[in-house]
Amino acid sequence: MNITSAGGILALLDENQEAVHDFALKKLDSIVDVFWPEISEAIQKIEVLYENEVFSSRKLAALVASKVYYHLGSFEDSVTYALGAGDLFDVNQSSEYVETIIAKCIDLYTKLRIHNAESAEQKPIDPRLEAIVNRMFQRCFQHGQYNQAVGIALETRRLDIFESAIMQSDGVVEMLSYSFKVTMSLIQNRMYRNQVLQTLVNLYKNLETPDYVNMCQCLIFVDDAQAVADVLDKLCTGTEEQSLMAFQIAFDLYESATQQFLSRVLQALKATAPIPANLITILSKPEEKPEGETMETDGEEPKETPPPAPAPKLEDLTEDQKRHQERIEKLATILGGEVSIALNLQFLIRNNHTDMLILKQTKEAVRNSVCHTATVIANSFMHCGTTSDQFLRDNLEWLARATNWAKFSATASLGVIHKGHENEALHLMSSYLPKDSGSSAGYTEGGGLYALGLIHANHGVAIIDYLLNQLKEATNEVVRHGGCLGLGLAAMGTHRQDVYEQLKFNLYQDDAVTGEAAGVAMGLVMLGSKSATAIEDMVAYAQETQHEKILRGLALGISLTMYGRLEEADTLIESLCRDKDPLLRRSGMHTVAMAYCGTGNNKAIRKLLHVAVSDVNDDVRRAAVEALGFILFRTPEQCPSVVSLLSESYNPHVRYGAALALGISCAGTGNKEAISLLEPMTNDPVNYVRQGALISSALILIQQTEQTCPK
Repeated sequence: MNITSAGGILALLDENQEAVHDFALKKLDSIVDVFWPEISEAIQKIEVLYENEVFSSRKLAALVASKVYYHLGSFEDSVTYALGAGDLFDVNQSSEYVETIIAKCIDLYTKLRIHNAESAEQKPIDPRLEAIVNRMFQRCFQHGQYNQAVGIALETRRLDIFESAIMQSDGVVEMLSYSFKVTMSLIQNRMYRNQVLQTLVNLYKNLETPDYVNMCQCLIFVDDAQAVADVLDKLCTGTEEQSLMAFQIAFDLYESATQQFLSRVLQALKATAPIPANLITILSKPEEKPEGETMETDGEEPKETPPPAPAPKLEDLTEDQKRHQERIEKLATILGGEVSIALNLQFLIRNNHTDMLILKQTKEAVRNSVCHTATVIANSFMHCGTTSDQFLRDNLEWLARATNWAKFSATASLGVIHKGHENEALHLMSSYLPKDSGSSAGYTEGGGLYALGLIHANHGVAIIDYLLNQLKEATNEVVRHGGCLGLGLAAMGTHRQDVYEQLKFNLYQDDAVTGEAAGVAMGLVMLGSKSATAIEDMVAYAQETQHEKILRGLALGISLTMYGRLEEADTLIESLCRDKDPLLRRSGMHTVAMAYCGTGNNKAIRKLLHVAVSDVNDDVRRAAVEALGFILFRTPEQCPSVVSLLSESYNPHVRYGAALALGISCAGTGNKEAISLLEPMTNDPVNYVRQGALISSALILIQQTEQTCPK
């Protein structure tokens, strides 16, 4: 018999007998999905039954109340009563109600767990809420949904469940790989991410065959150089196969770690070598001074001096020790980058297939100074790392037309051509470097120092001291400008205090040309350091100086110190964005771009979009839109949809920013959607918007052919 109304059953709630109430609630539970509008009018009676501590079916009353509130759309109350229902709320039941309440429970639980992890003030978590989440995890385990369990465990910050989900899965290695990918792409809090990575390190270590390769990748992000050195040393003392793995890990480390991190790994490795003195020569071979100078920022490390005599000799070692010493020495050369750079250089020299006709036609097509510089730079990009300067040698007379800053750029372009050709760098550039005679060729000499920095970019141990001395002795502002840029590139990410102090000294000379380069270089040296002193120095000087050039350099330098620091940069970002000086607000946008680079962080994107449409200064708005490109470069397919409306903005600066954002995020992808957005912008009425569209089109079409990208 079909029931047409719940009125009769609701009338039973007015009776005084407990058994009648129990019967009524069971009936209401079975028809609540149909008659909830009627039942909602008697919700107070059901609530009273739940609140009666002695009523045996109070959990059933809670379940009925929860379902009514769910249908009414009051999810908070529905969750509260679902918790009161205890075991009667069956997480294994497949209904829309159960799925929704579980989702709401997980959201609430996640919110509380994150709050308690990040705040000093702790909020109590209802044990019943935790019980529902735990039952949800059990359901995942029973149904073999380990990926889902890992995802929810990471969201709710339950590292115990995270570990269990990985270890109980059928494919532990695949699960670890999935977990690492999810951790790096989805966890936006740096401190919590490090905890998860540390958990992964322990899991990799405890595998039947430890996965040292991925373990070391995790340790790079955790910034634990000592642990990496311990792994490498352990492999070096093992079998031949293990030593080969150590070499492979060393190659991977060189590709993905900073100079400073590699330097610390080398220091730790040196301590384990049977004859550390031999390693000092290897590690500091290119330098004139002992290696201790490169580690001045590491207060905990002793200053490197050769051990006192009598030092052990190679012939005194056992066979095992000799083998260990030999492997450590090989590791040192790999970690130092010499092997990778030499192989890369040879590959580029052998596979140089540049079409010189393109350069020749470009040179002759338009004869003005801008195109002259563009052609010189294009030549350096085309021959990057190949050491082939044939085009410049064949056109010396044409090249000699460059004057002032064009001459600076032309000389610096040699650094791009000879990138990685480190052993011969000083010899190759000798005719362009400052001489003792006090030459007046400032632009050439400044460009020469900049070129040395480009040759040794991010691998500058061999040249830092030379550049440091040249910078100290330079009197010409352009030479100092080139010296600062070269030093910044060579010492990138080393956090060397002596280099930073020299650059700061040049900044404080209050010379616009030198100060601009010094500001950028200070940021390069302190890349990703989050150094409070450096930020304080740069922000304070930026607020004092009257030179816009210096301010522009510092705006970029400040942002570089926060590279990859995620939420740790938020305080600085907020203070910069509130500044009345538009150049410092622009620095705030650059800082967002650097701190959240490649993360696709929604909060950062919202911040940038808000500034892009609300700031009173065009330059700040343009910088905000450009920054979107940096944040989205790991998911380039998302960028066109984010900036499509901005590319049609009435403001030309915003349109320019949208064009560059597309170029930065979609570089080398040949993304058709991005190209179709840029196409109308190449005919924009404003000249610099056309310029931005053309630059971005070139970036997107890097290494594309007519087959891969017909346009």
